[in-house]
Amino acid sequence: MRFAPAAAALSLCLSMTASVLSAGPGAAPDPRAAALIAQGQAALKAGESQAAIDAFEAALAVDPGHTPIFINLAEAARQQGLQGKAIRFYREALERDPGNFAAIAGEGAALVEKGALEKAKRNLAKLQSLCGDACPETVALQGTIARGPSTRLAADESAEKGPSSN
Repeated sequence: MRFAPAAAALSLCLSMTASVLSAGPGAAPDPRAAALIAQGQAALKAGESQAAIDAFEAALAVDPGHTPIFINLAEAARQQGLQGKAIRFYREALERDPGNFAAIAGEGAALVEKGALEKAKRNLAKLQSLCGDACPETVALQGTIARGPSTRLAADESAEKGPSSN
């Protein structure tokens, strides 16, 4: 009788751990979510970023535990030029799966597009330590950093400053 509360607590703890582990980042998405993800990826490739976002958000509603949906949402946001929103989606993916190479590289690329090269270089260093210099994500981020911020970003910043009045 005196072990009953401890046994109940232990069994509750083990059942929660088992359910969390079974829904890890490698788990396949719900079939309905998988169909919506495929629809969103097709729209993204076609350049229809808003249709892609709609499909990815619907997939997220169906399967909120599937981390790659956040990476897809981030890619769609980047396509729309919303780097801040993309960074937020990448960070959500990294909260759920800290070693996700695609999320680290994507966040780094969005940081470059935003003009935050030093932060992007930190992401590059993290990728290099996790997967090495030959990793596809590392190579892609190195290329993005080498190209620097987009010319559109520079044009937007100069337009915001306006003509100088000396």
